[in-house]
Amino acid sequence: MARHDIDAIDKAMVDELSRDGRRPVGQLAKALAITPPTVRSRLRALTASGLLRIAALLDAGVARGLTVALVGICLDTYKLDAKLEEVAALDQVHWAAVVTGKYDIMAEVVSADGMAGLHRFLSQELYKIGEIKSSETFVVMTSRRKWLLLPPGLRRRLEGIRLMSSSGD
Repeated sequence: MARHDIDAIDKAMVDELSRDGRRPVGQLAKALAITPPTVRSRLRALTASGLLRIAALLDAGVARGLTVALVGICLDTYKLDAKLEEVAALDQVHWAAVVTGKYDIMAEVVSADGMAGLHRFLSQELYKIGEIKSSETFVVMTSRRKWLLLPPGLRRRLEGIRLMSSSGD
């Protein structure tokens, strides 16, 4: 993917959209003091370059049955990039990265089936990729940045996610 230089207007547009990705072009234009056609043109360029993608985010604190965990993975191989691609391609992986320290790869995993789904992922899916020496899982109990972009595999299973009522049940 080619690199795309962004200027102050692009940065301001991304900032506005990060607060509300559905904001109408007219409102964006007014906030940025540019014309609507300029907003449309810049949005097309940013999305075509792959720099910007607008997606729905889910509040993990409101979705019942959703479990988020960080998984530290130690490999038996030095093929970090290849294994990173395999881990990142798993349906329940939100993101994965090669890291420094105790682990070779760290991944954020989202389960729509609670702890049972997380167990199934760890015991059946993750180890299928092979050459994993060990893993350590950290279940997220609470967080401050709670909005999630669901991994592609979970987006297809949204019917399994229920929102908690205001009474907390």
